[in-house]
Amino acid sequence: MKHKKILFVLLALVSITTKAQQIPAPKQSKSILILNATAHLGNGKIIENSAIGFQDGKLTLVADATTIRLANNAFDTTIDAAGKHIYPGFITPNSTLGLVEIDAVKSSNDDDEIGVFNPHIRSIIAYNTESKVIETVRPNGILIAQITPRGGRISGTSSIVQLDAWSWKDALLKENDGIHLEFPSSYKKSGSWFEPGVSEPNKEYKNQIEEINSFLSNSKAYSLDTPKEKNQILEAAKGLFDGTQTLFVHANEEKQIIDAIQLAKDNRITKMVIVGGYNAYKTSDLLQKNNIGVLLRRVHDMPESNENDIDLPYKMAKILTDKGILVGLENSGDHERMNTRNLPFLAGTCAAYGLDKETALQLITSNTAKILGIDNLCGTLEIGKDATLFISEGDALDMRTNKLTQAFIQGRSINLETHQSQLNTKFKEKYNQK
Repeated sequence: MKHKKILFVLLALVSITTKAQQIPAPKQSKSILILNATAHLGNGKIIENSAIGFQDGKLTLVADATTIRLANNAFDTTIDAAGKHIYPGFITPNSTLGLVEIDAVKSSNDDDEIGVFNPHIRSIIAYNTESKVIETVRPNGILIAQITPRGGRISGTSSIVQLDAWSWKDALLKENDGIHLEFPSSYKKSGSWFEPGVSEPNKEYKNQIEEINSFLSNSKAYSLDTPKEKNQILEAAKGLFDGTQTLFVHANEEKQIIDAIQLAKDNRITKMVIVGGYNAYKTSDLLQKNNIGVLLRRVHDMPESNENDIDLPYKMAKILTDKGILVGLENSGDHERMNTRNLPFLAGTCAAYGLDKETALQLITSNTAKILGIDNLCGTLEIGKDATLFISEGDALDMRTNKLTQAFIQGRSINLETHQSQLNTKFKEKYNQK
């Protein structure tokens, strides 16, 4: 049975990789104008009857179509999107898209490296633009991703890509944007998710914190000196101290978050983000005071404690936003790559549990762009930014109505077909269905 399972997985991998690959869209050559759609700008504003124009990959017009007069042939191509909706491309942070294809096939997994402190490990060079999973997330509007390594205490360095490219170099929006720290837990759990055991203090917690502090202190000292010989590991952490990189701290406990903030302050790290943040609401004042954003863990989840409200995960974004904290959504966890397509529906759940719909949209557009430091390029529909956007037949945060008709990355009209949609078309034809 074991050998049959392995054979099945290998055959599935061969089947996936031998299918015809999509060809990335060519550079935008003709200017495009989209008229009459409801434009959700990603900054909380809406234009009911919009005119959205772009040329050479950049937005050149964002206006109310009823208040402007366009010269004839002002744009090469006009798309009438009456009754439809336009959104900025959604951004998925803390993602392993393109790093793992099939979990059960070890040779297709490249998200984790040997070692404990690995700031020099760059996830971007392992990013596979040919991944069949990537094409399945674009039809739901996810057009940008932060490619993030896993494992170790310092997992490595992430980079940010657009999701339609020939190679990782073509895909890059921002290289080596941040370093990811898996903060140690202050307690240990026994048992399993279905039969949890007792929790007890982590006796090594203090030593583990000291190890991190020692590494950061050495890295800071190295960054302030001119060493005769370069240390590859310490060299890679320089950006934390000159403000060119962000420290992404993966932490959920209240104590973890408090200790991580103090650690960053002690080492004069100016840019820090909490990733996960299940108990971030308990430290909201501290986060707000230190201007620290939160990439909130998957909200389609159960509460961790019997004392928590059953719908606490759904309400977390509302609680933190009301406290003045910059909040984005991330989707790590079980089947995270395949589940990336559900990112807009996580935001939809946050809207159902208290957030205004346009504020919920910001969780996966402008807020995440600000947290990742790419808000000068994307996250909102504003003149001068990349024309990375899509047209949907309905509300993009609702799985019943999010149906993309067209999508553009830097002005390029991308292919929204997937191997799944090809199978759908194939078997509809077989059974003569419309």
